[in-house]
Amino acid sequence: MGKVTGFLEYDRQEQKYQLAGDRIRHFREFTLPLEERDIKKQAARCMDCGIPFCHGPTGCPVHNQIPDWNELVYSGGWEDALRNLHSTNNFPEFTGRICPAPCEEACTLNLENMPVTIKTIEQAIADKGWQEGWIAPEIPAKRTGKRIAIVGSGPAGMAAAQQLARVGHDVHLYEREAKAGGLLRYGIPDFKMEKKHIDRRVKQMEAEGVTFHYNANVGVTLPFAKLVAEHDAVLMTGGAEAPRDPGLPETNLSGVHYAMPYLTQQNKRVGGEDVSNEAPILAAGKHVVVVGGGDTASDCVGTAFRQGALSVTQLDIRPMAPEMEDKLTVWPYWPTKFRTSSSQAEGAEREFQAATLGLEGRNGRLTGVKCARVDEKRKPIPGTEFVLQADLCFLAIGFAGSVIEGMIAQSGVGVDKRANVVANDRDYKTSVDKVFVAGDMRRGQSLVVWAIREGRQAAHAIDKQLMGETILPM
Repeated sequence: MGKVTGFLEYDRQEQKYQLAGDRIRHFREFTLPLEERDIKKQAARCMDCGIPFCHGPTGCPVHNQIPDWNELVYSGGWEDALRNLHSTNNFPEFTGRICPAPCEEACTLNLENMPVTIKTIEQAIADKGWQEGWIAPEIPAKRTGKRIAIVGSGPAGMAAAQQLARVGHDVHLYEREAKAGGLLRYGIPDFKMEKKHIDRRVKQMEAEGVTFHYNANVGVTLPFAKLVAEHDAVLMTGGAEAPRDPGLPETNLSGVHYAMPYLTQQNKRVGGEDVSNEAPILAAGKHVVVVGGGDTASDCVGTAFRQGALSVTQLDIRPMAPEMEDKLTVWPYWPTKFRTSSSQAEGAEREFQAATLGLEGRNGRLTGVKCARVDEKRKPIPGTEFVLQADLCFLAIGFAGSVIEGMIAQSGVGVDKRANVVANDRDYKTSVDKVFVAGDMRRGQSLVVWAIREGRQAAHAIDKQLMGETILPM
């Protein structure tokens, strides 16, 4: 907890944003950090609530010890707060920027709609740690002689690699793309998280003994059997990348794209990578329709505005949620309520209870998106059809699971009906000896914070399997 009466003395204060008209002119982060004195006040609001749901199973997947580091920030112990935060989360500067903060929904003060600004404080602790030079490589005192391959350098793979390297294993991280980060780098736009944060962690991990292998497409250009033969353990953390099929006619029209190729191309462009071999997907001067109501759809909205779209309309098949949840029936769990992302606030039109029926085109090019209102069973209501003018349409309706072709097919591991690799969340073992799996490839599409948790737990399981015991946290 912070100050005993802090929640009575100080109001909740969140980070502010640059004005929408200014921030859509660039792809940089646009949050305006709070002053240190204001962060301390926010930490002081952490009350003696008895049962801190914020870091229990309903709040934080990595079990951040939130009341403890709030107390430390309030009392000025920033370096100890950072040490505490790192004990449960390898990359708090990532989650402090992009996590939806289920911890704040679980906060006791959220019963009064004034939760502690946990996410803001977490980011402040991590950022101060980098500024002060407190974050440095943690090099193991001795090496174990065990060699481990990790496939996929997203948050699960990075977390597992760092944990395993710190206990002395020879860790090799194989990444299909030219740089590390997975969806952190290629899916999440820079205006939500600049990629310098990933680059700093990569340098730290290299100093700790992790070897990164880029442009290594395991299962395509690099046989999976070779990894198994040359390593004592192989951990698959390739994510859930197969897009969900919308089942719409005319998706072959020019101007219709899945969300991830669009976001990936723009992120590469911002990062200075060569995209000249790809057909450019640009929203400048166009009417854009985004199908889907989640975070990926919102990222498409913000990217389109920054590229100069004339208009952006977002279609959500769900009904418009209530402004406020019923606390007594939902808290401390994640509630369904009306939310507006920073990207949506930049000028998007939002259509609720709207099903996408099909796509219209002329001479092979998209001209419109056919829609209809839906009933409570999400069935189109006759007579409610309408057409939205569209030059570009992005399909952001989630992922169907892992890509089976390539690595998974070569590995021979068991896969469930959702195309997730089968393994439990205790030992993370697949059906194939020496092969483990973690992250979205195991649990399906989820949050970055869940990926970090699974990567850490998989590292615990692998170290215990190889050494007979482990000091890594579960």
